[in-house]
Amino acid sequence: MIDAYIALGANLGDRLGTLSRAVELIGRESCFQIRSVSSIYDTAPVGPPQPRYLNAVLRVTAFLGAAATLKKLHAIEETLGRIRREKWGPREIDLDLLLFGSQVIEGPIAVPHPRLHQRAFVLLPLCEVNADVRHPGLQQSARELLTLLPQADRDGVRKLGPLRRRDFADEDTDAAPSDAPTPAAT
Repeated sequence: MIDAYIALGANLGDRLGTLSRAVELIGRESCFQIRSVSSIYDTAPVGPPQPRYLNAVLRVTAFLGAAATLKKLHAIEETLGRIRREKWGPREIDLDLLLFGSQVIEGPIAVPHPRLHQRAFVLLPLCEVNADVRHPGLQQSARELLTLLPQADRDGVRKLGPLRRRDFADEDTDAAPSDAPTPAAT
C-alpha cells in the first residue's frame, strides 16, 4: 500500500455532479482507500478557449502499483463519459495521478505529474489535504512549491467549498456548493 494523490477536474456538463461521482467511484474500488478530500476550487482553463474548471484533490491509500492505479483511473474516466478530444481541451472529467509515494517514474506513465509544480489549481487543493507532502523529484513540499508560483496564479484559483461526502465517507453528508462559481466566505 502506498500514499497517493489524485487530481480531479471537470469543465463540461454537471461539473460538480461529475466530481462527486468520481470520488464515489474511486471510493468503491477495493484498490483505494480515500483518506481525505479537498474542497472544490473554481479555476480558469489552461489551453484553448473553454469553460472554467472545478478542481479537487484526493489523498488515497493505493493497493496497486502506479500503472495499475492509472489504468483504474482511466476506466473511471471512461465510465463518467470522458472523451479525449484535444490536448488540454475541455473534458467531462480528468483524473491525474499527481504523486505515488516517493516514486519517480518516467516513460508512458509520469509520476510525479510533470506539471504539478507549475499549477496553482493543483497545488492549492493538494496543500489542503497535505501541505507537507514532498515532490520526490524537486525535494520541496507542496506548500513550498505553491509559494514559488506568481501571486496572480494563486489568486486565479477560488475555493468554493466542500465536496459532498455521501457514498464514500462514514460521516454525515456535507452540503455541496452550487455549480455556480461563487467564492466561499473566508
